[in-house]
Amino acid sequence: MSIKHLHEYRDPELSRKIIQQIKKVSQRHIRLMEVCGTHTVSIFRNGIRSLLPGTISLLSGPGCPVCVTAQSEIDAFVELSQRDDVIITTFGDLIRVPGADSSLQSEQAKGRDVRIVYSTFDALEIAKKNPDKHVVFLGVGFETTAPTIAASIQAAHDLNLKNYSVISAHKLLPPALFALAENEKLNIDGFILPGHVSVIIGVKAYIPFFERYNIPCVIAGFEPIDILQAVHMLVRQIEGNVPNIENGYKRAVSVEGNPKAQSILDRVFEPADAAWRGLGIIPSSGLKIRKEFEAFDAQKVFDVRLTEKEEPKGCACGEILTGYKIPPQCALYQKKCTPTHPIGPCMVSSEGTCAAYYRYHDTP
Repeated sequence: MSIKHLHEYRDPELSRKIIQQIKKVSQRHIRLMEVCGTHTVSIFRNGIRSLLPGTISLLSGPGCPVCVTAQSEIDAFVELSQRDDVIITTFGDLIRVPGADSSLQSEQAKGRDVRIVYSTFDALEIAKKNPDKHVVFLGVGFETTAPTIAASIQAAHDLNLKNYSVISAHKLLPPALFALAENEKLNIDGFILPGHVSVIIGVKAYIPFFERYNIPCVIAGFEPIDILQAVHMLVRQIEGNVPNIENGYKRAVSVEGNPKAQSILDRVFEPADAAWRGLGIIPSSGLKIRKEFEAFDAQKVFDVRLTEKEEPKGCACGEILTGYKIPPQCALYQKKCTPTHPIGPCMVSSEGTCAAYYRYHDTP
């Protein structure tokens, strides 16, 4: 199948043809997990679940970076924002995530200096213009955004900008796949792998995972045809008992990925154990700032201590992130927890499963 133009990836007639192909091949019940939050939103927005045969269940995984950020990290962000000498800079979604006692948005309303930026270099400019304050950028995200944050640290180092630092709460997706595969209760038959992350890390990054678990995997783009095609490829692998890693997003993803982005990541960061909401601590699944750049590590500059507190009572966000539950199975969903008054991060982020369910009224 050759597609050249974006509108073709949204062609209803082509979608119907792929769905028919899926129905012809699919014989037994299988559970597929889309790992990426952008995939989750696209699936709900385009009603893809309702188009698939009853033999296929789609589970939403831990691919929303704001959602998987541990409660201890959210609380540390809030605590840092309460310092008079600090300006907090962050991407938009994070500001509304509730901590144990407050949120960045609440602190901003109290007069704390919390600013939404659109790039890390906006944060650098704020640091240049406010030499009497220390500007902290909250580094939350996967391999997609981490290179730009690494580049800002490198730039601050080169400029000798002493009032800029990053608190690194980054997560790496391949280690999360290992954690999901190890969980026998989930019983996942195949993974729809993230497109944006794969642009950076390439197909090769998933080879160790596949070689250990032999679970069918397909990298997918974000348009309806991309996702349906990925489902079709996975069903064929599973029904034919020919597991593989396939690249369904070749227009953007290569085997090697983006060497320049990987280089800046390796120069500034090194792997570290990280706590994921819903998954616990996963070895080597995070990024910490290397010693060479520790002057720009906010955790060391401000001696930040991560103290875990209980998540909101009744919130099932952790179970939703790992496919154990769907949002309607959470006692708070659409009752106490709504996009206007979110209790868990899955209702806050634009990529959160609860927010997608709420907005598009999808049903399992």
